[in-house]
Amino acid sequence: MTNLLFVCSRNQLRSPTGEAVWQHRAGFSARSAGTSPHARRPIGPADIRWADVIFVMEAKHLHRLQAGFPRLLAYKRLHCLDIADDYRYMDPRLVELIDAKVMSVLGTDCQAE
Repeated sequence: MTNLLFVCSRNQLRSPTGEAVWQHRAGFSARSAGTSPHARRPIGPADIRWADVIFVMEAKHLHRLQAGFPRLLAYKRLHCLDIADDYRYMDPRLVELIDAKVMSVLGTDCQAE
């Protein structure tokens, strides 16, 4: 099982969409969190320890994680999806973007159940 962590600012739209899309893939477990202290689910050390691969939505999320958790991130696979905060939760275009970008990182053998 590969653990995927999706991260945005407030954990309301983009990262929960990533979690929802990827939690139904065989061989994967997904969670989401936000970098803001006011996030629906703020990211913490346990989330980073749990994750095998961390996907952030924007470069600012990557920088916040690197500043806040440098030692925990030392051996983690960390990828920026470069998805702006322009979508609603489960917007079909957002789902398509997340799916395509994550599959390009993980490989094309990831199929929905």
